[in-house]
Amino acid sequence: MSELRLENILGYEFRSPELLERALTHGSWINENASSDTESRDNERLEFLGDSVLGLVTADWLFENHPTLDEGDMTQMKHRLVSTATLARIAVESRLGEAVLISRGEERSGGRNKTALLANTMEAVIGAVFLDAGYDKAREFIVRLFADELKNASPKGSADYKTLLQEKLQGRKLPTPTYSLLETTGPPHDRSFKVKAEWQGGSVEGTGRSIKAAEMDAASIALAIIDHET
Repeated sequence: MSELRLENILGYEFRSPELLERALTHGSWINENASSDTESRDNERLEFLGDSVLGLVTADWLFENHPTLDEGDMTQMKHRLVSTATLARIAVESRLGEAVLISRGEERSGGRNKTALLANTMEAVIGAVFLDAGYDKAREFIVRLFADELKNASPKGSADYKTLLQEKLQGRKLPTPTYSLLETTGPPHDRSFKVKAEWQGGSVEGTGRSIKAAEMDAASIALAIIDHET
């Protein structure tokens, strides 16, 4: 898919098209084309930026549109809205997988349909829009792209992913998942945790600012993988 066609689908025209190109450039493509003359870099830094922008916009929107909710409810809703599963679903709807630049090996392994790759690319695109036009335009872009998710967001509809994963596995007569802490990084005031979720048939890793958040992240990824397999 051409970048112009993707811009039409996304509903946003970049003033600096090179930002979109970078957002769509996976690290595997850079590694495979390391000897080429291109000056393109992969999208990991944009992904980092987009994650933060999405988090702020989501928190801002929830605070503005749900004035009666407490912190716990908004946190639960925000976690679902910015989850890997939600990002990947929106990426699929936006047909990002058709436009991302990946290596031949990644292509053969089904990279264009991988949940994590799609979610990361979506975050990178958000980061690119922010750099291209600033916060207000990035907020407009996110609110429009996530319109259905935001409209349907509710504390009840944001049941924690650990519960959802456990219920899905139980429905298949499988053992409940287990979680193990893999890594803790950062100073005491800014900790980051990495957790592994394991179930019969697979395992994934999740990250978060608390162990619970990391477990929720891992469970959301596991759910997306299991749903994709069915």
